[in-house]
Amino acid sequence: MGRMPIVTGLSPNEGPPGTRIKIRGENLGQSPQDLIGLTICGVDSLLTAEWKSANKIIAISGPIKGKGDVIVTTRSGGIGTCNVTFKGYHIATIGPMKESAVWVEETELFSWGRHSLSPSSYQQEDPLGLSVEDTEKKIPEDDLLQFYPRKNGDITSDGFAPGWFLLENHHATSFNDLQAGLVHLRRKVQGQKEGQLSFLKANIGAVMDQLDTLVNLKEKYEADLPKFGHEPTLKLEKAIKESEHEARKLFDDVLNRKDRAEKTRNALNVLTRFRFLFCLPCVIDRNVKKGDYDIVINDYIRVKNLFHKTDVPIFKTALNEIEKRITDLQVKLHQDLQTMPITVEQQKRLIRYLVNLEAPYDSAWDAIKARSEYINKKFSLIHNYHKSMDKQESKSKPGSASKYSKYKEISSIEVAVIPACINLVDEICLSIKETFPDLWKIGQAYFSGELQCKIEAGRQVEYKHMVMNVIETFCKYVRASLIPTTLEKNDKTQYGSLTLPDRDEMVLYLPELLQQVRSTYSTFIKLDLPSEALDIISQLLLDLRIHCMSLIFQQTTEQIKQLNENWKINYSGKYTGVTGLPLKFLSFIEDLIQAIKESVLITEQREIILFENQLAQKEIEKQLKNILTAFHNVLHQLSSSEDYDEFENGTPVVSQLIGTPVSSHKTGSQSSVPIWEHRLLIILSNCLFVKTTVLDMVAAKFRENNFPALDGIISSAKDRLEQLEKSILDKYLEQKSDPLVGTIEPSMYLGRFDWHLAVPPNDIRPYVKECINNLINVHSEIIHISPTLLNAVLPQVVETVAEELYRLMSCVQKFSREGAVQARADISALSDILAGYSTENAQVHFKEALEVIPSLDRTDQILVEDILRQCKARMKIQVMCLKKKC
Repeated sequence: MGRMPIVTGLSPNEGPPGTRIKIRGENLGQSPQDLIGLTICGVDSLLTAEWKSANKIIAISGPIKGKGDVIVTTRSGGIGTCNVTFKGYHIATIGPMKESAVWVEETELFSWGRHSLSPSSYQQEDPLGLSVEDTEKKIPEDDLLQFYPRKNGDITSDGFAPGWFLLENHHATSFNDLQAGLVHLRRKVQGQKEGQLSFLKANIGAVMDQLDTLVNLKEKYEADLPKFGHEPTLKLEKAIKESEHEARKLFDDVLNRKDRAEKTRNALNVLTRFRFLFCLPCVIDRNVKKGDYDIVINDYIRVKNLFHKTDVPIFKTALNEIEKRITDLQVKLHQDLQTMPITVEQQKRLIRYLVNLEAPYDSAWDAIKARSEYINKKFSLIHNYHKSMDKQESKSKPGSASKYSKYKEISSIEVAVIPACINLVDEICLSIKETFPDLWKIGQAYFSGELQCKIEAGRQVEYKHMVMNVIETFCKYVRASLIPTTLEKNDKTQYGSLTLPDRDEMVLYLPELLQQVRSTYSTFIKLDLPSEALDIISQLLLDLRIHCMSLIFQQTTEQIKQLNENWKINYSGKYTGVTGLPLKFLSFIEDLIQAIKESVLITEQREIILFENQLAQKEIEKQLKNILTAFHNVLHQLSSSEDYDEFENGTPVVSQLIGTPVSSHKTGSQSSVPIWEHRLLIILSNCLFVKTTVLDMVAAKFRENNFPALDGIISSAKDRLEQLEKSILDKYLEQKSDPLVGTIEPSMYLGRFDWHLAVPPNDIRPYVKECINNLINVHSEIIHISPTLLNAVLPQVVETVAEELYRLMSCVQKFSREGAVQARADISALSDILAGYSTENAQVHFKEALEVIPSLDRTDQILVEDILRQCKARMKIQVMCLKKKC
């Protein structure tokens, strides 16, 4: 869609009906065809409008009265606006002696040899050719006398003062208008001088002959005065009487000429009888000028039937004249037949005329060839025009060597420009829809015998080649403009691809252009063309649909690549524990499917179902794989961008016993971005949600809209997400488990404790409680992010803790009886409390750790059970936190 037209100036801005108005503004149309509406003060004036350029239109005002806007409507920009107004008024008459807001066409005041020599005839109302200003605003004559004493503003006066004249008649006229008036006055004076001189130059011989004749006449008259006296008429009277006498004597000669008169009379009778034959040349000329060719043909056939075997010389002469005019008429009709544009009915009528006149032309075939050449020539003109426009756009755009963009910054103003290749396809589709049906109709009339012409051998093959060539040329121009990669190298050189817009802009235009090509295809189908011709356009449509689908996929892929995480977790609604990233991805897929469904999947008459084509199937599989890969990369990139400045104030530890409390968030930070461990959990939750829910919804969406089976691609995407989940989980465990496990050993031997010391046990050791609290912290963190991750993450942490305890127990060199009781109570407490999240490996490690500890007697075993009972009672809340919910 182009820019809206704006009217910024009118010249003049007022006048009566019939005023010639110059309309100036911006975006007033790209061509005369683009101008579809013009109203002046609410009156439609389109019929009188003359489009000059995108900034100028000339029109004639209609029967308007009062002020109103001048509104211009264009096909490309729509209904425009007006910054000025035009005032219409009605006056009785306008002449050279009456003031008017418009220029009045004045007759030449100086006509050679016919003008009056009175001074008033040399005086014009306005020598400068400008509008006379309002008399009420003129400068008083007394004031002018002060500036120009003994002067006046009368042009014919000896005291004429130019300054007086300008102040009196043009005191408010601009300097530019005065300059234009001066040029007008000089041109007038020069024209008058040139008119007199040119007349004398052109007739100098005749003037000199006239002067010589007058001189000779005068000399002879003066010479005859002595001879004939002052009364020459007396001798003239005598001569007349003598002539009368001699004439009477000649009466006898009349009788002698009687015989000759009889012969003449007979000749006149013949002329009268055969007047039709002798007058026919003039009648033919007169009817040809009128365009009454039927009358000419009827008269010619009638004459041929009557006189074609005559031997009379005068009749043969008349027939020769008629034949000359008929030959000229045949040439004229043949030229008119091949002059485009012309309707099929007009061509048929001209062919009938030529057939009846027995013209030596194959007129019907010439008409077919003329139409074919006209279509190809119009294609070439459209292509050359838009190719030149494309070069102009490339030169006018800053940084034209860079990638084409829909909007270019020119003088800090963004202007939307429709690319030349888009306009070319649009115009070439309209052109072939207008011209090709006529070519097909005239061809069918020729071969069906409707035109009553002789059909030479081989014409059908030649006509088929002609039609196929037009269709192939049309398709190649469209391909060169939209999908040049589908053309061969020679065709690219011949049809010359234009500058292609970028992908996002092409996605905007391509669906509409696809509809244009579809409309053209529908026109061809209605003409009942053979399948061989229709298949060419059908293949073009298929390639355009695949290309359009590919561009929509690519655009969606780029949009997905630009996705960012806002880290806001959804705690309510249908999908909990995830951010908006997966749903945004799903929304892109839904928009993608809707766009493809509206523009590509629609199958009209005689079109191939898109996904029955193997190339289309491969393309959609490729593009869907790219989309899923792009989203996988987004998740992978989010899981790989660790914020190493997070702990710049000091490395946090998770041991409360060594002096630093557990911290799950940045201390004193006001950032909305969570810490690295939380981000990993969020990404892990999103990956799990995408794998288990979103991808299945994507597959269902494609199935619902009749896309081909994409289960393999979806399954592959799930496998990659599963690998990504494992990678993210390993990172989280590395970030969470390693510090947690690393604090067990220092906390175990805190206060110089050792397992061989005889310290009576009465409770589990503090490192066990700390370990449980740390696991509760991890449990809380996971629950806070996404409860669905609990069974995937916490068992891995418990397994790491169990493995570390087994290692530490294995490293103890000696246990005292009390140390063995303490160790067994500690390991048993951890094993029981963490049983809900213990994997088989964790249980094995706990069991192996207990096996490392020396065996206890019955008394020590009872002591261990008592310690465990008291521990669970005191740590009832912790036990409930780590109890697995079914």
